[in-house]
Amino acid sequence: MANPRLLPDTCAWIDFFRGADSEPARFLEQALRGSATVCVCGPILYELVQGVRSEKEETAIINALEGLVALEVTDTLWIGAGRLSAQLKKQGITLPNSDILIAAVALENDLTILTRDRHFLRIPHLATMGIPPETAR
Repeated sequence: MANPRLLPDTCAWIDFFRGADSEPARFLEQALRGSATVCVCGPILYELVQGVRSEKEETAIINALEGLVALEVTDTLWIGAGRLSAQLKKQGITLPNSDILIAAVALENDLTILTRDRHFLRIPHLATMGIPPETAR
């Protein structure tokens, strides 16, 4: 059986870099050790870099992502993301544009999104992992 192909969302990377004890951070650490193929795309890189606190932190993040499979957001993917957003809006669902793009990359490349963001569950046919079960209020 081939290794799974993962697209860690920004929150998974943030948890990982901060050493958080979250399911996405643990899955990501295992994946980086070879249990899965880890991919990255422009929207995730953008979100990570725009949130850095220092040049040192930015360099560390860029270096950590350098050896991963980098997926381009092509014109076809932009169109697919627009269609996905329109489909969701017809159902009354509005998600952040960056997450629509990330989902479109995952769908186009048959990837599983590693995240703790529940709104990814609202996207049809999108494979996710790491989302904690809802807790009772």
